[in-house]
Amino acid sequence: MARINTNIPSLIAQENLKRTQNELGTRLERLSTGLKINRGKDDPAGLIVSERIRSNIQGLETGVKNGERASAVISTTEGALTEVNDLLNSIRSLIVEAANTGANSSAERDANQLQIDSAIESITRISNTASFGSLKLLNGSLDYTLSGVASSAVTLAKIHNASFVNGAALQVQVDVVASAQVGALYYNGNTTPPGVTLSAMTLEIAGPKGVQVITVASGQSLSRVVAAVNNLTGLTGVQASLINNTAASGMVFKSSDYGSDAFVSVKRLGGPGQPGDSFDLYKFANNAPVVSNAPFGWSTLTGAGTLVSGERDEGKDVQALVNGNLATGKGLSVSVNSPALGLDLQLTQAAATMPTAAATTFDITGGGALFQLGPDVTNAQQATTGLPSVAASRLGATLVGGTVQYLTSLKTGQANSISENVRRSNFSDASDILTTAIDEVTILRGRLGAFERNVLEANQRSLQTQYENLSASDSSIRDADFAFETSRLTRAQILSSAGTSVLSLANQQSQQVLQLLG
Repeated sequence: MARINTNIPSLIAQENLKRTQNELGTRLERLSTGLKINRGKDDPAGLIVSERIRSNIQGLETGVKNGERASAVISTTEGALTEVNDLLNSIRSLIVEAANTGANSSAERDANQLQIDSAIESITRISNTASFGSLKLLNGSLDYTLSGVASSAVTLAKIHNASFVNGAALQVQVDVVASAQVGALYYNGNTTPPGVTLSAMTLEIAGPKGVQVITVASGQSLSRVVAAVNNLTGLTGVQASLINNTAASGMVFKSSDYGSDAFVSVKRLGGPGQPGDSFDLYKFANNAPVVSNAPFGWSTLTGAGTLVSGERDEGKDVQALVNGNLATGKGLSVSVNSPALGLDLQLTQAAATMPTAAATTFDITGGGALFQLGPDVTNAQQATTGLPSVAASRLGATLVGGTVQYLTSLKTGQANSISENVRRSNFSDASDILTTAIDEVTILRGRLGAFERNVLEANQRSLQTQYENLSASDSSIRDADFAFETSRLTRAQILSSAGTSVLSLANQQSQQVLQLLG
């Protein structure tokens, strides 16, 4: 049947040619962009996955940049701390030189004092000026802020890191569960006559600082023995006192410091002496807590095993729970190191030796340096660290004569100055403060170095690996395969040419109707 109003072959040829032209356009687009997915219709599911991967890739790129910038901040900080370390070491050499008073004049000590003053001022200046761009690094602005710290329980509090997961502040609870102790040996003064030595004796007194020997004459009051021991405390680390302030009650030898590193050892040299003239010393069995310094009922306590004979006794470190976790004790200090909380606390003697007392609490209200190290803004992908001030008024906190003193106390006119007309103890006190300051700066440098190496650099390597793998995954989904696309382009070009020819033939077929008209 011959029709001219509707050319079905032409319509079919047009539709196929249109499809071929669309296919040709798609191949040209992919080859020109290098992408297999240029719009949602190309692969809806693939587009969703690819965009999510691309979002992660962008986050990873920024995370790597953040890590590199954080490393630059830490390196800049450590550079400033290195200068502080050098200045502290120079101060140490000046103090050691000035302590040689038998060979140095007062003028030379004054000259050393001027150098010490200058070095201390330089340390404070570095603390105030060390910066990364406009970010101050060591003036305390990146340290943690605390609230509610009870001076009756906590002498010093240093926060290294804190995670504010549940709010803007973090409460810290410290509960002492085992008392810190000194090493202690007891001597019963119930002699005949009471409170005196029955014969001459030589005692070897040993402690953490060294060993010394004292000789006691016969018939001397125990108070004189106490005085002889205390005169050597600086050389032995052992001090003595009368029980109940009465020679007749006996005396106790104690280590000056608390903790497992502190000990006291007292031995009588040359044997026990005359019959009945033994120098028997006792300690609490199993290093049990000292419940009283009064030996009420010696026979009862020794018979029950509460007191046992001994010539040496060690102290014990405090044990405490910090937010429910057992902290590491060292003397009167406790420390915690975890991703959620890292701190060092110096407890007061009263708090560290009273496990029955109520727990003490304080709040970390903010502060610290926060580093975003991952593609997502979550606590798990952030790291915090505190950068305390290293000003001279904050360094070297040491308990001297019942008062916490700092590096500034070494300046002219201050308590631990080494200039003329000072006590000999100034040199040792200044040395102790300086040792603490050097330790603080050195530990801070080590902590920052560990943070940079084990957190920042490790995180950058991990992010880089993720970036490579995600980029490969996105490429497999989104990037065009040029070999495949060129073959499909060639096919589309051939079909396009063929379709054009077929359409021409289909249009010519209708003209055959003219032959029927003669």
